[in-house]
Amino acid sequence: MGMWVGRGRKARRCYGFDEIALVPGAVTINPNEVDIRWKLGPYSFDIPILAAAMDGVVDTKFAGAMGKLGGIAVLNLEGVYTRYDEPYKVVEKIVAASPEEATRILQTVYTEPIKEELVATRIKEIKQAGVPAVVSTIPQRACQLGKIAEEAGADILVVQSTVTTVRHISSEYETVDFARLKSMLSLPIIVGNCVTYNTTLELMQTGIDGLLIGVGPGAACTTRGVLGIGVPQVTATADAAAARDFYFKQSKRYVPIITDGGMSTGGDICKAFASGADAVMVGSAFAKAQEAPGKGHHWGMATPHANLPRGTTIEVGTTGSLKQILFGPAELDDGSQNLVGALRTSMGNCGAESIKEMQLTEIIIAPAIKTEGKIFQQQQHVGMGK
Repeated sequence: MGMWVGRGRKARRCYGFDEIALVPGAVTINPNEVDIRWKLGPYSFDIPILAAAMDGVVDTKFAGAMGKLGGIAVLNLEGVYTRYDEPYKVVEKIVAASPEEATRILQTVYTEPIKEELVATRIKEIKQAGVPAVVSTIPQRACQLGKIAEEAGADILVVQSTVTTVRHISSEYETVDFARLKSMLSLPIIVGNCVTYNTTLELMQTGIDGLLIGVGPGAACTTRGVLGIGVPQVTATADAAAARDFYFKQSKRYVPIITDGGMSTGGDICKAFASGADAVMVGSAFAKAQEAPGKGHHWGMATPHANLPRGTTIEVGTTGSLKQILFGPAELDDGSQNLVGALRTSMGNCGAESIKEMQLTEIIIAPAIKTEGKIFQQQQHVGMGK
């Protein structure tokens, strides 16, 4: 399997969203009658979309708004909202920075220590909105912040790093034991990120409740350029889905996978589900919402790394309300609004009554899918030609 890239060396061909297309089904369904709900542990959510844990996207107000619309917004417990009593002044400083200044300012801003009392305060602010509080931390602080978060009333914990494995070797710090973490906490735990079959399987065997799939595809992420690692999201999702299904056959325990990053339009989201995702995590699409604290700007979680930043501050602009981005009506022609409507319509056209049926949709390799017949859109920079 694979192609030769040199003497004695093979490489597997992998695919991203722009290289595939979905084949319509033999039966079509009214989009209003498809079921897009998904489950994580004891919770059920009306829409299978999560807002990424980036400071320019999710604050406590955004989390409340997203939760009321049926989705999840993840608050970064290591971001500015838990480091500063007045975080919006810091966000304004980041947004106002030039591209040349942005990385240095971010590195400085994130050296402020995390305040444990602010962790509890932010979680309580989300809970006051009457929605689940979903929070994120890196593995090194998962035990410490996880306990604080649980005591403050958090409902779901996300443990997230650029690449996550069960077998992490370090002599400098204590590595997180996910099985032990699960035994310590009673709330569901989502872990990420990974992109391979074997790692997906090993992580699921620790007892975690969900898994983030994707290394480097985010709009603000530069991991693929800085480190040279990553797997295109269609292949990464399909491999992880195969591991999830194998694990389910073995254990009778279903662990949902969440495709994280690389999706800026409804079409990309639909392709993620057809590749095997149970839910998706999106950043830049929500950075465009009027409710987003970054006011049309966002930056990745690894951007402020002190020695090797893997991200940048990007401007996407503010295009509409969160409700409009999720449910429409769409005023733009590029697929960045009414993401839920796009998913429902795609499922209807593919004959999928549920997310699990959407995962069985026929996929074809179609590198010309976005350019075929679109010469006027390209010339005029409209629609798919932007």
